[in-house]
Amino acid sequence: MTGSDRSSAPSPDRATDLAADLALAHRLADAADGTTTARFQALDLVVDRKPDRTPVTDADTAVETAIRDLLAAERPADAIAGEEFGGSVGAGRTWVLDPIDGTKNFLRGVPAWATLIALVEDGRPVVGVVSAPALGRRWWASAGAGAWVRSGAAGAAGAAEERRITVSRVAGLDDAYLSTTHLNSWAEHHSREAYLRLVDATWESRAFGDFWQHCLVAEGAIDLAAEAVVNPWDVAPLQVLVTEAGGAFSDLSGAETFQGGSALSSNGLLHRAALDVLGPVGE
Repeated sequence: MTGSDRSSAPSPDRATDLAADLALAHRLADAADGTTTARFQALDLVVDRKPDRTPVTDADTAVETAIRDLLAAERPADAIAGEEFGGSVGAGRTWVLDPIDGTKNFLRGVPAWATLIALVEDGRPVVGVVSAPALGRRWWASAGAGAWVRSGAAGAAGAAEERRITVSRVAGLDDAYLSTTHLNSWAEHHSREAYLRLVDATWESRAFGDFWQHCLVAEGAIDLAAEAVVNPWDVAPLQVLVTEAGGAFSDLSGAETFQGGSALSSNGLLHRAALDVLGPVGE
């Protein structure tokens, strides 16, 4: 399972349509960045808890509202699914939104958080933008056009650099760099012992967490990122980002989907081996 599994390059007309959708996704991310950067480390930040006890801030809801309003004006026929206000991914076109991925980091003042935006067509992400303004980075991809990152402050003369990104070529687990999120999630949703087996099989491990670890896989900085539990909006843009960078993305059963409730991204060369070590749920 590698990036070569991607479909062939789109037709010229299709590529033009995707470029327009990607340009819109960047505009949505720009609008989000304006709100998130203004509210990051704000003394009057309002924090609440959702029914699942995860935190939500006034910035989360403000960002999703702003993006939904822009999409209603620009793509009124498209469906929307977002973390804060719901919706589902069905047939046709759906924009999938996570206004702030890494809300726990955001509310504690840790700069590793991002707005995640994906366009999904008939169940497959075709456009993805991940904007992390506090890290000074934005990643994006669209089907057939590769994966990219911008580092530095956008709009500042000489400050921003854009470059195409690709996954690593590490071919053995014993040389691989692995990341996950909160370790306790493995005990609840898959198997803590299974993840520790993967740790033991690899060269190095960290918990960069959330969106960032998958972006690091796409950049080739690390080789594997595994999550025992995710929601669709947590990983929709990351699927197209990783695969367009030449890697592989699946749930922990090996299904190439962002809707499987778990996630594994890799450079492709290590994907099957990592799945084999992790094994079925509960083992």
